[in-house]
Amino acid sequence: MKKKVIVGLSGGVDSAVACINLLEQGYDVTGIFMRNWDSSLNNDILGNPHLLDDVCPQEKDYLDAMEVANKLGIPFLRIDFVQEYWESVFQHFLNEYRLNRTPNPDIICNKEIKFKAFLNKAVLLGADYIAMGHYARTVFEPEVKLLRGLDAMKDQSYFLCQLSKEQLKKTLFPIGHMYKKEVREKAQKYGLKIATKKDSTGVCFIGERNFREFLKNYLPSQPGNIETMAGEVVGTHEGIMYYTIGQRKGLHIGGEGEPWFVLGKDAKRNVLLVGRGDHQDLLYSDYALVEGVNWLVAKEETKNCTAKFRYRGIDHPVNLTWLDEKTLGVSYPKRAKAVTPGQAAVFYDGEQLIGGGTIASVYMGKELRPY
Repeated sequence: MKKKVIVGLSGGVDSAVACINLLEQGYDVTGIFMRNWDSSLNNDILGNPHLLDDVCPQEKDYLDAMEVANKLGIPFLRIDFVQEYWESVFQHFLNEYRLNRTPNPDIICNKEIKFKAFLNKAVLLGADYIAMGHYARTVFEPEVKLLRGLDAMKDQSYFLCQLSKEQLKKTLFPIGHMYKKEVREKAQKYGLKIATKKDSTGVCFIGERNFREFLKNYLPSQPGNIETMAGEVVGTHEGIMYYTIGQRKGLHIGGEGEPWFVLGKDAKRNVLLVGRGDHQDLLYSDYALVEGVNWLVAKEETKNCTAKFRYRGIDHPVNLTWLDEKTLGVSYPKRAKAVTPGQAAVFYDGEQLIGGGTIASVYMGKELRPY
């Protein structure tokens, strides 16, 4: 009997080719479109049904996913996870911003929705596995391991750092061994219109729109001053929660000289701290506390450990010290730029992802950075 795999069919080319690969391998494939955001429902929860929050590409994505399923001749369902998303992902996202931290909603969405709520639903529907169009790989022998995607430019393992071994054991990544060019070529070979569809780059629940304006619907802005480290006022901000360490664009301050960069936040005074040039010492650190760590190997297996502090960041050699069951002290003697509270620190041993957690605080020497 064929193994049944339920695929998160998003309307993009990656999940479509994931379905194709599984069909070619002889699996019984079903596609499910996840609906995670409903503007009218979420606005009602807030008691304000008039928020300007109704521009979302998910209906177009749904139609694209349906067309793919019809072309491939596989069953297709649409399932709502709106309430689960609101409670498990979006509320966490807002709370992190209230703490003036910069969260990564895709990591929480993967943990709580795509590989939990979706997985639970798939099991109820009789699935042996779920599959996603992520650029990552799993190895199941002798035990499950999560590896980077073969295409280094598209590798998405960073966003999977909070998945448990139990979740990984039930998950396939059918395009993890492919390059993006190969994925598009295969979609064209099968006559899929979405073969040339643009990759989604927006935040998962709001699409590609003005993020700051969207966020203002949920977190009222608190304007204040933008100051240099010497205390000179050089502009005003819309709310320090909207800015992240190392940010250059969107500051709306100019003048002669090098570009301005965000160097820190003074939450007590509601002041955004900036400086000219990305060489500023305050942008660099050599130690971080990382909380909520999900660890996938024995804790002593960290001999060749490196860390990514941002999705597109480089790998930094690190030394790890366990401070308690879920907290790591992370030292990176060569220093790293713009390590930011709220973002993920993700740890690798070569190609294998071995763990990840949330950056809580950042230091240079023993000095706490004003992040």
